[in-house]
Amino acid sequence: MKFARDTWLIFQRQTQLLLRNPVWVFVGVFQPVMYLLLFAPLLKPALNAPTQAAAYKIFVPGLLVLLAIFGGLFQGFGLIAELRAGVIERSRVTPISRLALLLGRSLRDVVSLLVQAVIITLLALLFDLRVFIGDLLLAYLMLALIALMTSAVSYGVALKVKSEDALAPLMNTVAQPVLLLSGILLPLTFAPGWLQGIADWNPFSWAVDGTRALFAGDLGSDKVWQGLSITAVLAVLGVYWAARQFARSVR
Repeated sequence: MKFARDTWLIFQRQTQLLLRNPVWVFVGVFQPVMYLLLFAPLLKPALNAPTQAAAYKIFVPGLLVLLAIFGGLFQGFGLIAELRAGVIERSRVTPISRLALLLGRSLRDVVSLLVQAVIITLLALLFDLRVFIGDLLLAYLMLALIALMTSAVSYGVALKVKSEDALAPLMNTVAQPVLLLSGILLPLTFAPGWLQGIADWNPFSWAVDGTRALFAGDLGSDKVWQGLSITAVLAVLGVYWAARQFARSVR
């Protein structure tokens, strides 16, 4: 009970900070919207899709996963600012759960991601994208797990490096191959065999395939449950590792 209350208090505070400056929600969604408006219309001939709507069913899920990955990986910059301001230092004298310090922040990031995902989905509906609400909610669950994992890892790394100068290149180094090897922008169907073999070891590739299957209405596809299982396990591991970093930093 105390843990849930602590998590809720941290979540409330972090959400209030976000709402005081909501421009960051729209900044985060700006680049995906530009991809949606300016890049996606080129995909119908590239993917040999029968209709523009079919091309969007392939592209939009990948775009949402992209948003979840990048939106989470760079949350650590805010924590470094809090470290510098002494917020984390002052937490040492409070009885609040160290895990709640992490989860409250990560859940704020998940909610922010889901708001952005809804905005992008609503815009995609204008381009004749159609998806069943049940499949869409399950896809949002996959996105929430990805955002939870990436934000937790970002916070944990931020506590390790304690510097924006170190965090930025590190996150970019991780994000670039993840982006290219997950088939986010274009499916890896026509990629060389060796490239597909490497992509099979990328957990985000499974998440992208699962999300695309949900948008295609294929709820019974193995890709859906494989993607959900892998992201759930990684989310638990990411939160566990990051929670240990919080416990060491706030003693």
